[in-house]
Amino acid sequence: MANILDMPDTTSYYSKSDIEGNKLMAVLSYIGILVLVPILAAKDSPFAKYHASQGLNLLIVDVAWCIVSGIVSLIFGLIGVTFLSVLWTIVTWLVGIALFLMMVIGIINAAQGRAKELPLIGGFRILR
Repeated sequence: MANILDMPDTTSYYSKSDIEGNKLMAVLSYIGILVLVPILAAKDSPFAKYHASQGLNLLIVDVAWCIVSGIVSLIFGLIGVTFLSVLWTIVTWLVGIALFLMMVIGIINAAQGRAKELPLIGGFRILR
């Protein structure tokens, strides 16, 4: 199995001045709704736009997971199946930790001036 953290690094596609001038915007891309800041304020920065796309992927997956998790938890609660509720709670926590770790990985990459895809979800391009 390939290393899940060994994602493509496209840092060489971006100019050093773009990277240095937009690291903060790139970092903001991974902090929830703050992804809108680089989308709106750094439209001309390919580096910030790359990280905004990665951050938007993360936000969409996070929101979708919260919705699915809430619905499934509600269903298990209404049915009264304790074992499944406990199991689902564990799964929910594990996915939440994975999403948090992806956020940290994105922030570290952005702060270090690297353009590396997030594990599992980084291959999707929402922003061009």
